[in-house]
Amino acid sequence: MMPAVAAVVLAYGPEPYLEQVVRAVLDSTGVDVSVLVVDNGCTSDQMDLVKSLPGVRVITPDTNTGFAGGCDAGAAEADTEFLAFVNSDAIIAPEALARLVAVAAEPAVGLAMGSIRLADQPELMNTVGNPMHYTGMVWAGGFSEPATDHAARRAVPIVSGCVFAIRTELWRELGGFAPEYFMYHEDTELSIRVHHRGLSIEFVPDAVVWHHYEFSRNERKMYYVERNRLLTLFTTYETRTLLVLAPMLAVTELAMVASSLAGGWHRKKFSGWTWLWHNRAFVAARRRQLQSERRVPDGVFARQLTARIDAANISAPPGVGVFNALSAGYWSVARRLLRTR
Repeated sequence: MMPAVAAVVLAYGPEPYLEQVVRAVLDSTGVDVSVLVVDNGCTSDQMDLVKSLPGVRVITPDTNTGFAGGCDAGAAEADTEFLAFVNSDAIIAPEALARLVAVAAEPAVGLAMGSIRLADQPELMNTVGNPMHYTGMVWAGGFSEPATDHAARRAVPIVSGCVFAIRTELWRELGGFAPEYFMYHEDTELSIRVHHRGLSIEFVPDAVVWHHYEFSRNERKMYYVERNRLLTLFTTYETRTLLVLAPMLAVTELAMVASSLAGGWHRKKFSGWTWLWHNRAFVAARRRQLQSERRVPDGVFARQLTARIDAANISAPPGVGVFNALSAGYWSVARRLLRTR
């Protein structure tokens, strides 16, 4: 029998590729597939085009629940062995889901992500998984590199939320995404929690995805990116890890404040701090939960982290060379302290 997989697709705004995305999922081979489309506020006729397709179910929350809450709402309706999450601008190859599910089924694997290519340059990568700096910053790994350079399956630090698969049982055991994240870094937190359980995150090179990728920066995005970066650090890292990294975390905060002032989004940066303070009871409760769930110490996950920021999909900010030199020097000492456990 073919494995049963429910693919969750979120819709918000105009969504020009939604019908193409859903039809590509429905055309998947080697799996018994259904699609759960979460209407978080689609503003075009694309929702009308997909809701009548066989195998599609539309879920309409009362309000826009963001990426995190929308994924949770869709996954809650699934009754399949596997879940897949597919961005509304990501076109999957017919065999992609079957290959992701085959890897996600392995007992030592937590998450399986696709080979995510640039839709307008399919010979180039969008991401091969997200590197993570030990201060919590993440970016698209392997951006614009030839896909032929990434033809081997391998473990990666952080899954890309663009397209990935997971056993439904594990998703529910983890509790899905924390809806408080709303958007950005929810895939980072989920990845770290998978590492906490001693499971791997696998890049599957023959599960091809063509992503209509657009990178943008705006004040609202930077608010969630920075707020949720700190939320992830405060809840997923052990106390000892936070103490060891405290000086460099402070330096990073100063650097991000300077960047926000230069970019004109400093009010959003400060609003992120305010949110964390006002929601400190949630932060503390989330921290207690995640620390109680872990099975391996941070010293194991530390092997997956990087000390240099080398994101190819964004312009390097002024002073990044100095920051990288300082960061690498500090990490050479800090990682030894973390590995003693």
